[in-house]
Amino acid sequence: MSLPGVVVMTTGGTIASVKDPQTRAVRTAATPEDLLALVPDIDQIARVEARPQAAVNSWNMKPAMMLDLVHASQHQLMRSDVSGVVITHGTDTVEETAYLAHLTLDSDKPVVFVVAMRNLSEPGPDGPRNLRDAIRVAIDPRSVRRGAMLVVNETIHSARYATKTHTVNPSTFASPHGGPIGEVTVVGVEYFGESGERSILIPANVDGNVPIVKSFTGMDGSILRYFIGAGVDGIVIEGSGSGNVPGSILPEIKEMMERGTPVVLTTRCIGGPL
Repeated sequence: MSLPGVVVMTTGGTIASVKDPQTRAVRTAATPEDLLALVPDIDQIARVEARPQAAVNSWNMKPAMMLDLVHASQHQLMRSDVSGVVITHGTDTVEETAYLAHLTLDSDKPVVFVVAMRNLSEPGPDGPRNLRDAIRVAIDPRSVRRGAMLVVNETIHSARYATKTHTVNPSTFASPHGGPIGEVTVVGVEYFGESGERSILIPANVDGNVPIVKSFTGMDGSILRYFIGAGVDGIVIEGSGSGNVPGSILPEIKEMMERGTPVVLTTRCIGGPL
């Protein structure tokens, strides 16, 4: 019986990084083949094809790069010999890239993002185990129709809810709205519920300039005034509590709306409705 096929697309990040002995800085060094060589019994799990997509620190990821990655994933998922795609990524912005994939990928097959918090030079790097787990998730029949997911620290998160919560802890990722959707253990892949419906968006581009502004006590309208002058395409405001903003910025919000600039209000809280 032939093994299921998985395409592993690499973009850099801690999972593929080592510490430079001269500068002590962490840099991307491992090739896709290097990463796969660190995964135990990979040839007994799946037929894995490695494809380098980028080699960039994730804080330097741009929306256009993220969309290119999604399109490349879509192309691979169209192949009949591919059960799923695994994408290695840096932890800083993986939630943005994964969420874009979750919103825009038009396929029932899974796209599984995988990260690491410890680089390959550190004792006990978590990347190889996380990558092995991600491949196992990508080939599991129960992973279909779940959109994009993030696998880290033996947990499976929906890309819709996953967020980074700690600067260095390997268990940094959490899903505040309900928790992980599954886990990966020595026993196998287990999901805690059935897959649900997912709306799909087809963006023409992601080139718009839409800043995110966090509200704070004592805030005046100068920040919004700056963005009005810059001619932004829209703005997202993180209000406090249930989306409250200081009354001192209401004139600027009104002006932006009168100009036809979309103003989207959300909350800086990690949970709860608006």
